[in-house]
Amino acid sequence: MADDDTRYEAGMAIRRKVLGDVHVDRAGAQAGDLDRDFQTFIAEGVWGSVWTRPHFSLRERSIVTIALLAALGHDDEFALHIRATRNTGATVDDVRETLLHVAAYAGVPAANHAFKIARTVYAEIADGAER
Repeated sequence: MADDDTRYEAGMAIRRKVLGDVHVDRAGAQAGDLDRDFQTFIAEGVWGSVWTRPHFSLRERSIVTIALLAALGHDDEFALHIRATRNTGATVDDVRETLLHVAAYAGVPAANHAFKIARTVYAEIADGAER
């Protein structure tokens, strides 16, 4: 369907803009028979249907995503989206405020762990040693 193709293309464009070509190319190269359809689902459903919506800016979507990932304890995705703040406009101050909200509404342990991950990612970025 043209709609699916359009959604896929728009999703891949925004995914690349937010996460970067290196990550997206690596995810695509690692996809096999088991998860190729999952990668398409992510491109169409998450990036093409949600991240392309006009109401929130990329910065706002980034902040919401970071809060949810921290609250749910999805550490690898959380770190990925902390790295992506360089592309979305979310600042260290935004992340700090977001994680304070996580502490208030999802619990101090979740926020404490997320702060630890964010510190590590920001240090890697500063050292040029990021993944």
